[in-house]
Amino acid sequence: MIEQPRELLIEDPAASEVETSLPFPFNQQRFCRYEPIEKQIDEVRVLVVDSLLRDEEDLSDVARSDWGSAAAVEIKRERRIAGMAIENIVSNIERLVKEPITQVTPLASIAVAAKQFMPDAIVLSGTLRDFDYYNPAVLDTFADFIRPCTIPVLAICGGHQLVGLSFGARVLTLDRLEQHEQRENRPLEYQYRFVRIIEPNDPIFRGINEPELNVTSQPRVLRVWQNHGLQLDRVPAGFELLATSYLCRNQMMVKNTEAQLIYTVQFHLEKSFEDWNKSRTRWEHQNESRDGRILFENFLQLALAHRD
Repeated sequence: MIEQPRELLIEDPAASEVETSLPFPFNQQRFCRYEPIEKQIDEVRVLVVDSLLRDEEDLSDVARSDWGSAAAVEIKRERRIAGMAIENIVSNIERLVKEPITQVTPLASIAVAAKQFMPDAIVLSGTLRDFDYYNPAVLDTFADFIRPCTIPVLAICGGHQLVGLSFGARVLTLDRLEQHEQRENRPLEYQYRFVRIIEPNDPIFRGINEPELNVTSQPRVLRVWQNHGLQLDRVPAGFELLATSYLCRNQMMVKNTEAQLIYTVQFHLEKSFEDWNKSRTRWEHQNESRDGRILFENFLQLALAHRD
């Protein structure tokens, strides 16, 4: 016998009780409501930069010494992580733009790729390893490109650190130790965290504090995905600090001049569109953080405006 389904009626608590029962951030919902995205951008050309180590030529003497015969295995891991990182970034662009045009290039080839592809914007992926594992020539090539770069740039996590390094900052652990002093058991900023906006009038935050759009519905607060154990020791000259947190002061910065537009974020704003269906055992909900999606969309729009 099959029992007929019956409707179970449960009274919802009064809205006022839910809203006032706990202080922020404990009164926030633990998931995002489903939100269909209407594409606002017609077309954009984006050069996506794979910032992870690519082959043994990218390795420094420190990496070769530490890894020894396991170098090939470690490089293979870098390539697997890079594939996921680049897929996430390209997925964001495809879901925000009606006719996206993207090209992927390794970090060491960024200057050549930018000249040939002529992008409207550049997006730098995160990294996996410490920067003293990178061949100094790769870091120098990137620095020579980014310092005079007139193409709008969005740098994510390790890309944020790469930009800071190129403009004179140092990269330290969250305990403010040198990278080689704390390879293992570092403190991490991980999973969704709240980040405080300190320059809310910057156009990158357009729409963040609109309650119908913002997941936190709290002024000057971002809810974003974190996964890092390194940080910049300062805000480089010419940049402005945009957002901060208690574990990592430099969460977001910008260099905005007539010639340059460089936004960098320590967090992973591209996690906005991770496809939950690919791994249904994970705890993250389908829609992820709207705040990251809004920042990504705003950057693309600002990049096109800067070009024009």
